[in-house]
Amino acid sequence: MATSTTTLFRDSYEEGGRDDVTEQIGLIWQQIKAPVIVPLLRMLVFLCLVMSVMLFVEKVYMAIVIVLVKLFGKKPEKRYRWEPITDDLEIGSSANYPMVLVQIPMFNEKEVYQLSIGAACGLSWPSDRVIIQVLDDSTDPTIKDMVEMECQRWASKGINIKYEIRGNRNGYKAGALKQGMKHSYVNHCDYVVIFDADFQPEHDFLIRSIPFLIHNPQVGLVQARWKFVNSDECLMTRMQEMSLDYHFTVEQEVGSSTYAFFGFNGTAGVWRIAALNEAGGWKDRTTVEDMDLAVRASLKGWKFVFLGDLKVKNELPSTLKAYRYQQHRWSCGPANLFRKMVMEIARNKKVSLLKKVHVIYNFFFVRKIVAHIVTFVFYCIVIPATVLVPEVVIPKWGAIYIPSIITLLNAVGTPRSLHLLVFWILFENVMSLHRTKATFIGLLEAGRVNEWVVTEKLGDALKNKASIKAARKPRIRIGERLHVLELGVGAYLFFCGCYDVAFGKNHYFIYLYVQAVAFFIVGFGYVGTFVPNS
Repeated sequence: MATSTTTLFRDSYEEGGRDDVTEQIGLIWQQIKAPVIVPLLRMLVFLCLVMSVMLFVEKVYMAIVIVLVKLFGKKPEKRYRWEPITDDLEIGSSANYPMVLVQIPMFNEKEVYQLSIGAACGLSWPSDRVIIQVLDDSTDPTIKDMVEMECQRWASKGINIKYEIRGNRNGYKAGALKQGMKHSYVNHCDYVVIFDADFQPEHDFLIRSIPFLIHNPQVGLVQARWKFVNSDECLMTRMQEMSLDYHFTVEQEVGSSTYAFFGFNGTAGVWRIAALNEAGGWKDRTTVEDMDLAVRASLKGWKFVFLGDLKVKNELPSTLKAYRYQQHRWSCGPANLFRKMVMEIARNKKVSLLKKVHVIYNFFFVRKIVAHIVTFVFYCIVIPATVLVPEVVIPKWGAIYIPSIITLLNAVGTPRSLHLLVFWILFENVMSLHRTKATFIGLLEAGRVNEWVVTEKLGDALKNKASIKAARKPRIRIGERLHVLELGVGAYLFFCGCYDVAFGKNHYFIYLYVQAVAFFIVGFGYVGTFVPNS
C-alpha cells in the first residue's frame, strides 16, 4: 500500500513538473511572440512577397518575349549572316574551312570516355583542319591508360588527336582548358569547341555552327542546346529535364534574341579564340568558369548566338549525390561571381546601360539569387511559420496565385511532363534547400565556396550492373542514404502541418504534409538511381 502511494505521488509530481515546464515554455513564447516573433515574421513575409513579385515579373517578361520571338522573331540564320562552307576546287578542297580545336576535358571518365572521343572524332570536317584535344586530369592510372589507348586508336586511323596531361589539377576544368590553350599547335586555330566527357555531338555540329562565326565578326560564341539521353531513367531525371528545358527554351533563347548575351553552358559551344583571349582567357576564381568567361567577353562587346535547333546528346546526373554536388556548384558559383563582378559590370563603358541592367538585375540577381532564396525561405520556412503565428497573414495572391503562374510558365519547356508538375514543385522546393545554402556560401565567400566535385556519369554502367546482378538485391547501408538537413526540414513541416490541423484555420496542412513527405523521401535517399558500391 505504501509503495502504491509513493508511486502515485511520484507520478503526480512528475506530471505536475512537466505541466510546469510546458506552462513556462508557453509563457516565454507569449512574452516574445508579440514584440519579437510577429514583427520579424511580418518583415520576412514582406521581403518574400517582394522577391516573389520580382521573380513573377521576370518570368512573365520572358514569357512575353519568347512568344513574340516564336511568332514574329527570325531564326538565328535570318538574324545573322549564315552561308554553308563551300569547297574551293582551285586552291584545295579544305582551304575554305577554318582551323578548329576541339577540347574534351576529362577526369576519371571510365564510363563515357569512348563515347565522347568517338563522337568528336566523327565530326564532319576536313581532317587536316581540326585538332581533337583530350585534356585528361584523371588520377586513376588505369583510366588514364585506357583514355590514352583510345586516343592512339583514333590517331592510327588518321585523326589528328592529341592526348594532354598535366602534373596537377590546379583550377580543375578551367585550369585544364587554360593549359590546353598554351600548346603551340593551338596558335594555328581560329575557333575552339568544348565538349564535356559525356557529350556526344552529331557529325554536322561544326558545319551548322561555325558559319555563324565566319560570317559575323562580332559574334564571339555559338551555344548549342542539350539533349538528354537518360531523361526517362527515373523520376529525378524527369524533374531535371523540366528545369533545364525551360532554361534552354526560354532563358537562353530570350538572352540570345534580345541582348545577344546569355551564360555559356560550359560545353557544346564554339568560341572565337580571339574573343576568348580578349576576355582574359579561362579563370578559376569561381566554380562557374564558363559563366565568368561569358560575362567578361560580353563586357568587351562580343555577341552570343544560341542555336535551339542544334542539339547535343548528354547525360543527366541520375544519383542524388551527384545531383546535389552539381546543384551546389551551379548555385554557389554564380552568387560568388556576382559578388566579384557586380562593380566591374556597373563601371563598364563598352556596353549599354540597358545591357548592364539586364546582366546585373535579371541575369544575376533575380535568376541566380532571388529565385533560390525565395523558393526555400518563403515556401518551406515562412509560410509554415505563419501557421504557428496566426497574427501574420499572407495574402492569397502571394501564397497561391503568383506561385501557380510561375510554375505554369516554367512548365512550358517540357509539355510531355505536364502531368508531373506537382512532383516537380515538391522536388524543386526540396532542392532549393541546397541551392539557398550554396547561394549564401557564394555571396559570403565562405566554407565550400570553391568546392569542385566532378559530376558522376554512369553511361551504361548501371545497365550492366543490373543485368549481372539482377537476381541479387544490393545491400543498402542506411547511413549512406540519410540526409539530416532534409529530414530536419521535413520534421518542421510535419509539425507545422499537425499544428494547423489542430489549431489552424487556413488549411495549409494539405501542402505542409505533402511537402514534408517529399523532404522525408529525399532525406532517406529514396530518390534518383541508387548504385551499390559492390
